[in-house]
Amino acid sequence: MLRFSNFLFPESRDPDRDAEVIADSLAEARLCDELGVEVLWLAEHHFDGNCAYVDPVTFAAAVLAATKRIKVGFAVAQVSLHHPTRLAEQLALLDNLGKGRLVVGLGRGTAYNVYEYQGYGIPHEEALERYEEAEGIMLKAWTSPEGFTHQGKHWTLKVPRLRPTPYTRPHPFVIRAASSEQGALHLARRGLPFLMNVQSNETTAKRLAAYRAAMAEAGFDAAHVARCMEESWVWRNVVVAETDEEARRIGIPAFEAMQEHRKALRERIYVEQGIIMRKEDAPPARAQAELALIAGSPETVAARMAEIEATGVGGVICSFRLGPMDAGTAARSIRLFMEAVAPRFAAPAARAAAD
Repeated sequence: MLRFSNFLFPESRDPDRDAEVIADSLAEARLCDELGVEVLWLAEHHFDGNCAYVDPVTFAAAVLAATKRIKVGFAVAQVSLHHPTRLAEQLALLDNLGKGRLVVGLGRGTAYNVYEYQGYGIPHEEALERYEEAEGIMLKAWTSPEGFTHQGKHWTLKVPRLRPTPYTRPHPFVIRAASSEQGALHLARRGLPFLMNVQSNETTAKRLAAYRAAMAEAGFDAAHVARCMEESWVWRNVVVAETDEEARRIGIPAFEAMQEHRKALRERIYVEQGIIMRKEDAPPARAQAELALIAGSPETVAARMAEIEATGVGGVICSFRLGPMDAGTAARSIRLFMEAVAPRFAAPAARAAAD
């Protein structure tokens, strides 16, 4: 059974419209809760308008208060930009507010936008080591009833017992992002599920096969491998309309405009400062509509989702509101997806109940 979630990633090009887009985002969260979407994923991006609400930790509190059932996850919190003790406290509070509905998606931080690190006064070269040290601190903070001390490269801490105590024991569910095959295999060897960025279906199938094989080679049994696959998610951009032609008419210009906006500020920083984090000689899969966008009628989208289901992954993170797309268009796409696509992948008992 393939599960579905929504990546709430709203673009705001005009600073004067930020409040409007944030309000639209909260309305989209309520709609997803009403329609039975399993998880609402929140992003973290700063300074460029690529994600209007900017801070997923703060925004998650609003979403949890406005919804009843849907889980709220991070895809991902940029851990290298946060103090780990503070972040652990905030997430423990969110876990209590949502009564266990929080999914803590963790990542080191962006691999593309150097200005996000500059704005926080953090050398981007330190992002990975800060993330790894911070993750260990957070796990200790959630699970050390007597408190703990930490002597590391970036933090020296003497932490009393963390309050509030997490609602979920021993701590909120944690999942890590892996944007490369090497990252996915690293998590496989630890026996952990992961969040996969946008890739072609061919790359997704190959990476997941390698992930399963690495986990088995590390000594995890078939049941554990199956659980990790079930808890892993892949990301796609999705537009559903009544016909293929209508979906492509809406989806392709929005997708292309979104990609242009996402690279504009980092290219300006490169011109001004000569700094670039990752040079791309060819457009990556995430920037190519034919690979990264699923746009079509319910029948077409369902067929593409069936291809993803065949890889064995547990769920798809669907981005519905792309770039300058208006909130109403995104809402119609979400509703059509949940009413005409998602039921085809429900368990037999659930399909029978729906009928």
